[in-house]
Amino acid sequence: MAADLPNINATRLVRRQLHVILALDCSGSMTGDKIASLNYAMRAAIPEMRAAAEENPETDVLIRVLRFSSTAEWHVAMPTPVAQFEWQDVVAGGETNMGEALSMVADVLGPERMPGRQLPPVLVLVSDGQPSDDFEVGLKRLFDSPYGSRSLRVAIAIGSDADNEILERFIAHPDFKPLRANNAQDLVNRIKWATTAPVKSVSSSSNAPDPVTQLAMDADRQRRSSDMVW
Repeated sequence: MAADLPNINATRLVRRQLHVILALDCSGSMTGDKIASLNYAMRAAIPEMRAAAEENPETDVLIRVLRFSSTAEWHVAMPTPVAQFEWQDVVAGGETNMGEALSMVADVLGPERMPGRQLPPVLVLVSDGQPSDDFEVGLKRLFDSPYGSRSLRVAIAIGSDADNEILERFIAHPDFKPLRANNAQDLVNRIKWATTAPVKSVSSSSNAPDPVTQLAMDADRQRRSSDMVW
């Protein structure tokens, strides 16, 4: 009979994983202060991302980053433990292939690429414009992927030209609106929030209230922006 019992030591080794995937707009409209601010914001967010992971030691927080312009490419392709995550600056130029970016994210949102015990992944989409490719195809692939519809999705709209309607469709929650970044300090604050608050929420007890609703309430407080610059 003992042979039928689970191996306790092996069971303890099965840790929960939380994948955080950022899709960053690096199109030509991001050239100059916007892309410089995005790079600074990513570097500035790392200590707080690590602190959020340390507050949830039972969960392995893994980061991936995708950049998109005229094509979409993995900037950090392998799921990287947040303690080892370092930022390499991105550059801007080209179109806004957001649909391709969502399709590439969808390709990794399945048990083959994300084996083990999975918490709902956190997807962060950052953009200052409108898609220049077939957004509909990418969005459908995202929601049709095994973990896509379960994911917690956050969007950051950079400046006044960002397509809020598109970003709202990516979030797909009536109470959760895109966070707007009107200048460099806004963007730093939004990136920090988007890469830490959802991690804490998703990692909390499964008996907690709907994490998206709770995050939407917190996001309302974050949404206050400083004076418009971009």
